Amino acid sequence: MTESPFPDVRWGSESSIIRKPAIAFAATKPGSWVIRHLAGVDRRLLERTDGRFTILGPIAAPVVLLSTTGCKSGKIRSSPLLYYREDDRLFVVGSNFGQDHHPAWTSNLLKEPRATVAIGGKRIPVTATPVTGAEKIRIYAAFADMVRAYGEYQTRTDRDMRMFALSADAAS
Repeated sequence: MTESPFPDVRWGSESSIIRKPAIAFAATKPGSWVIRHLAGVDRRLLERTDGRFTILGPIAAPVVLLSTTGCKSGKIRSSPLLYYREDDRLFVVGSNFGQDHHPAWTSNLLKEPRATVAIGGKRIPVTATPVTGAEKIRIYAAFADMVRAYGEYQTRTDRDMRMFALSADAAS
């Protein structure tokens, strides 16, 4: 196992008494609506702290701020996302809370796979690679084990959710 270039720092605790009810709420349609509408607040908090703090921090949610280049505008666009880590890669999934359309950041990565993540007080240049096949099924199951809302998101849409592996660029 190689050492990850991504810091493994989260505030809060996975054993927090609010974690279980918060995750259960997030799996509901009203919970998804609330989280989707708080994403702008979370984005600003993550930007100001280089990924050290998130509104989901008290439940130790693994959150990264992904900054991509807009495929139409060419402007930098940032999205707070939950991630799953394996060794030296972070995985992000375009669940979009189970909505019928792909989130814009996934189209941005398909056009320009170079991006930046803010995590644990660091900004790290990354390259995104689409995840497909058996690996995608396995990683999505890990997301659903981590936060059960991902299992719920799959039941809300027939869309094939895009998933990406993020690898730190060699210079970082």
